[in-house]
Amino acid sequence: MRLIIAEKPSLARAIADALPDRARKEDGALYAGDTAVTWCLGHLLEQAPPETYHSADKQWRLDRLPIVPAAFQHVPRPKARGQLAVIRRLLKKADTVVHAGDPDREGQLLVQEVIEYLGYRGPVKRLLVNDLNRPAVKKALGQLHDNAEFAPLYRAARTRSQADWLYGINLTRAWTLTGRQAGHSGVLSVGRVQTPVLGLIVRRDAAIRAFVPYPFYPLWVDARVAGGELRAWWVPQNTHRLDDRGRLLERAPADALADALPGREGRVAALSQQKKRQAPPLPYSLSALQVDAARRYGLSAKAVLDTCQALYERHRLITYPRSDCRYLPRAHLAEARQTLAGACRTDATLKEWFDGADFSLRSKAWNDSKVGAHHALAPSGKAPNFDQLSAAESKVFRLIARNLLAQFYPPLVTFETRAELSIADETFRAGGQQVLTPGWKPLFTTREEAPPLPPLKEGETCRATAAGVETRETRPPEPFTDASLIKAMMNIGRYVDDSAVKRTLRDTDGLGTEATRAGIIETLVTRGYLVRRQKALRATRLGAALIGALPEAVAAPARTALWEQRLGAIAEGREDAGTFQQALIDDLRGLLAQSDAGRLRESLQTAQGEAVTARPGAGARGTTPGKKTARRAARRR
Repeated sequence: MRLIIAEKPSLARAIADALPDRARKEDGALYAGDTAVTWCLGHLLEQAPPETYHSADKQWRLDRLPIVPAAFQHVPRPKARGQLAVIRRLLKKADTVVHAGDPDREGQLLVQEVIEYLGYRGPVKRLLVNDLNRPAVKKALGQLHDNAEFAPLYRAARTRSQADWLYGINLTRAWTLTGRQAGHSGVLSVGRVQTPVLGLIVRRDAAIRAFVPYPFYPLWVDARVAGGELRAWWVPQNTHRLDDRGRLLERAPADALADALPGREGRVAALSQQKKRQAPPLPYSLSALQVDAARRYGLSAKAVLDTCQALYERHRLITYPRSDCRYLPRAHLAEARQTLAGACRTDATLKEWFDGADFSLRSKAWNDSKVGAHHALAPSGKAPNFDQLSAAESKVFRLIARNLLAQFYPPLVTFETRAELSIADETFRAGGQQVLTPGWKPLFTTREEAPPLPPLKEGETCRATAAGVETRETRPPEPFTDASLIKAMMNIGRYVDDSAVKRTLRDTDGLGTEATRAGIIETLVTRGYLVRRQKALRATRLGAALIGALPEAVAAPARTALWEQRLGAIAEGREDAGTFQQALIDDLRGLLAQSDAGRLRESLQTAQGEAVTARPGAGARGTTPGKKTARRAARRR
């Protein structure tokens, strides 16, 4: 018997539907001919708690840290024993097993750890499914791989799981126990991703509180040229008092110049004109979609992830959503017209855009060399019934379909003009844009970024007709929102000062993964470290205090992002997992030595007047740390 083990029931059903024989359900599995298809329910196993390795570690004690198991063990999750028994029974009958976890690092771990835990030693194949529709699953079933090819990916996932356990268990215990000494009775959870994310928000909140606004005085002039009128802005010289962005900090010089300008003649001193072509935005990765959906519709990152999962699993309207890729395989290009015809035919706007598409065009989105385990999100080709979709599902589906449709529209072509005027021996600048070919742009917005300037010639005469001075005030940094935080996590190098680390981070995936970023934000909210104020994410007093008490390296993004890069190297077979883990243990010893009750007490007192308060009860659960708390700390980064 061939046994296929899927990551979740929805995938198992899709696989069974694609088999030649009609499937029947029986005792936790689907049977079709000589093939049985069963499933996991997410992770069926979890890392064993510390007391599994030594009974003394059931009690939280500083003198027992760091806790480092000689060999890691797993235990069944409480609700997983029944399904584990089903898989154990079927493995005894199987002569071949097919691993059908999701096509990513975590999917490789999730199924393979079950196979190894249950002691199966026979041959294992690997099934990679990106799309739950029957033709796509049937094609994948005809292209099975040897699971041994994915051994490095599994080692990276296992290393990540063990390292998260080591990091979370040891640092959470250390700072929780230090917190008790400082007078805080709750659990202080520390994780390798969640804590740097919290650090980003705490530092942004601090910058907002410390910000002192000041006025500045931009001066405009309206000038007439042969082809019409334009507005230009004064570029004050360093003889005046300017800030680091060249903004004028004293009004008197601006007022004096504004009074002198009307009626004065000048000339177009410099002129730059160029035609620009802009390719359509690429299809979405999950994070890019979360950013756009948050900005456009105010959806949280988790809401977008949950919506995508529903569109993928329940409605089967899109391809695999937890993707970090924005490119599509070349083979999909031939099917794109048919796919989009199905996806667009039940929505008037999408149908109009489909009818306007030119399927002879080929954008840069079709690139096999940039497609890894996943490709970009795309419609599956199934026609949506919008009456059966929620408002969020409809909005997110339209975004995904739109970005694929945009690949079959011409580039946006604009004519951009930058002019420099010289009047009264002073310099003024103006800019404008004319849309020559709208291309894909109407699918996204009808708004022009800048109105066009009148026809200009370098050296031609101009005359100032009016001038004025505005009083503006500098603004503090914006608080993080779901959109801006996800974007920050994707581009974490921007928040690192060290230039060498910046260069290293440039090619990494950032902080967290496509699958975990939304959950990290929600975990911080649930634990009382963050609150949502309308769209803004703000640190609570507890969150600010924790960051203030931790070593800077724990709360800064560089360490975690570099860690993710090393895990990527393990997945590609370029780094040894044991070397990575030993470096982590050495690192932990140094961090644990920095736990300080006095510093935490001071941080808790300082935060009282600086940050917001979470809802009652948030972050105060688990005042007596034990097995469940330890497991949560290890599981949820």
